[in-house]
Amino acid sequence: MAQNKSGKPRRPRAETPRGFQDYFGADVTARADMLRGITDVYHAYGFDPLESSAVETVEALGKFLPDVDRPNEGVFAWQDEDESWLALRYDLTAPLARVYAQHRNTLPSPYRRYSFGPVWRNEKPGPGRFRQFYQCDADTVGAPSVAADAEICTMLADCLEAVGIARGDYVVRVNNRKVLNGILDSMNITAEHAGRRDAVLRTIDKFDKVGEAGVRQLLGKGRLDASGAYIDGVGLSDDQAAPVLAFLTSRADDAAKTLANLRAAVAGSATGLAGVDELETIAALADAQGYGGDRVLIDPSVVRGLGYYTGPVYEAELTFEITDEKGRPRQFGSVAGGGRYDDLVKRFTGQDVPATGVSIGVDRLLAALVAKGQSRRTALGPVVVSVMDKDQLAHYQAMVGELRAAGIRAEMYMGNPKDLGRQLKYADQRNSPVAVIEGSQERADGIVQLKDLALGAALAANITTNEEWKAQPAQLSVKRADLVAEVQKMIARAANAD
Repeated sequence: MAQNKSGKPRRPRAETPRGFQDYFGADVTARADMLRGITDVYHAYGFDPLESSAVETVEALGKFLPDVDRPNEGVFAWQDEDESWLALRYDLTAPLARVYAQHRNTLPSPYRRYSFGPVWRNEKPGPGRFRQFYQCDADTVGAPSVAADAEICTMLADCLEAVGIARGDYVVRVNNRKVLNGILDSMNITAEHAGRRDAVLRTIDKFDKVGEAGVRQLLGKGRLDASGAYIDGVGLSDDQAAPVLAFLTSRADDAAKTLANLRAAVAGSATGLAGVDELETIAALADAQGYGGDRVLIDPSVVRGLGYYTGPVYEAELTFEITDEKGRPRQFGSVAGGGRYDDLVKRFTGQDVPATGVSIGVDRLLAALVAKGQSRRTALGPVVVSVMDKDQLAHYQAMVGELRAAGIRAEMYMGNPKDLGRQLKYADQRNSPVAVIEGSQERADGIVQLKDLALGAALAANITTNEEWKAQPAQLSVKRADLVAEVQKMIARAANAD
């Protein structure tokens, strides 16, 4: 036990570690509902579930996180007894690469899997940025055709709609790393110039934050950031930087014009033109299924992850406005991303294995629904059967069992039944829709009292006269035989009123 300044044992502090948070009933239920909606779509597309270990060897995870200034480059790692290094997974893709390489002889090819669960990143915490969060992924391993990428894009659109994001409130944006490679090749920044190539990639990755002018400065001599600190640039001339800026600003009013602009930007690069051809195929396949540019959009400004992916890259962006903590309107932004990563499995096998997939940030998507007012912070709790007579516990428990048998969430009050007020307060804390009250007189008369707690809360907020209260009582007597039917009515009314 820790000690205080006097050397005496000190009780541990009851506090959440920095960068982590606790989730209570309604939040856990909302996440489970969302995961169910997403995985139902994955399942409908023919993907199978996979559950792998939360711990991987550092060697298997690789070094793909950008936070090189953090301990262990952004992963939570430790040395095991045999001196090997282990780490908590930072995403669900690196473990998939290991699983496929290990079991490839018994898995179907292509292998289509989905997976969900928490991931951990040793990043600097900030508002809305946590060190543990949930992801829900779907990947196809062993399919070289960009038809697999097009399918991921349409499936992502279906997932967003399945969890309540209306059509028109999102767009799946698609870009291609090969096009960028073509741009870099045309600038004579080849793989032999790894340092400068990485510097250009990092600069491009800041496009969504600093815009065209900021990227232009960072590709050149540098710029002052918002804090007043000077950030050194890559050192390219304006002519050298021009192809990158042309690539980033190629988006036009429709896919055909965007693709034409990209072809012009990579003219002379076979790699770049191949990337444009892949984007054209993705757009055509999506359009053939009814996913036009309002849902799946070719957009060269999608640059996140281009250092990681080898081909098409996609990002789901929510386009509706929300109000931030200071009352300012802003767009919510990205909630999912993915792409083709043909080199990841090769780390294990030495052989080229095509792969593509997407990862949905579940917690961020939940936050978006809350911000839009489409997800309630509280969920209906269980029906609470109060205890009026201590010697009738078996009777009350049988009543609870009857409700549960009818599919109604219910519980008997397990605290000290000292008075009814305490029990009703407990029911309110649980957000119970109904409290069941039965004393010895009600039992003798063959009735129960049902207190409609949801209606009572609404009446208390809106009724101003005693006459109004009498006209809409929040508590009524029903025949014991009608208990289940009447409770079902009250729950339905509470759910519809929410």
